[in-house]
Amino acid sequence: MMRILLFLATNMAIILVASITLSLLGVESIMAQNGVDLDLGSLLVFCAVFGMAGSLVSLFISKWMAKRATHTQIITQPSNNNERWLLETVAELAQKAGIGMPEVGIFPSPQANAFATGWNKNSALVAVSEGLLRQMKPNEVRAVLAHEIGHVANGDMITLTLIQGVVNTFVMFFARIIGHTVDRAVFKTERGHGIGFYITTFIAEMVLGILASTIVMWFSRWREFRADAAGASLAGRNDMIAALQRLQSQQELPVDMPGELTALAISSQKKTDLAALFSSHPPLEKRIQALRDAA
Repeated sequence: MMRILLFLATNMAIILVASITLSLLGVESIMAQNGVDLDLGSLLVFCAVFGMAGSLVSLFISKWMAKRATHTQIITQPSNNNERWLLETVAELAQKAGIGMPEVGIFPSPQANAFATGWNKNSALVAVSEGLLRQMKPNEVRAVLAHEIGHVANGDMITLTLIQGVVNTFVMFFARIIGHTVDRAVFKTERGHGIGFYITTFIAEMVLGILASTIVMWFSRWREFRADAAGASLAGRNDMIAALQRLQSQQELPVDMPGELTALAISSQKKTDLAALFSSHPPLEKRIQALRDAA
């Protein structure tokens, strides 16, 4: 909760600084002189409320969504030795990482994959696929679990969601400025908003959203390196490398997790150079090399 409050306070400070900067630069005066009547301060607050609200709602319901989207079965009472070992291993790693015991689940998928989510590091969810349990050795599964515990301990789900909220805010803000300007200057709408505003705003949001997503994806890739380092610290560097190498064997296969949850997984499909810019995961070979270089 403290991380959320601190991040929200930071975001409010960013919005305040942006509003003051726009006023000092005389942006509103310049726009008014050109027939564009728009209250930038009010617009910025409006976009911040809606931009952050959507991200925060998705954060608070992330566990609920993940369970249903992946059909994850939560282990409450272990029914076999594998489930018992899974619970005991997560409990051990969580204690070493200094976080509360997460919920532990298994989801149906033939591929080796895992994810962690949740708004609170002391009330998270760690889930692994059936394929991972079948295809990996126990030490490799433990390393994957350590990677996911690393995400939780680092607060990565919270930070990524709130960064998305900031990005949403400024995409909405600048898209509406562009839409309003075009509506007044090109379509000559004198009062209210005409069709030009809505069309231009929609197009601007699409374009700016695509460009801004590169920022979010850069952070997502960076957090994977951090989680790998945490996994190496908790479970051993060699085991973390071995687990990533095991995932490499399936890199050419499409990831069968729902699209909105792909960023939560430990592995993703290999991308082309251009697509890599919008990828939530760095290439596995780079992650392996980073662990070797840190030795």
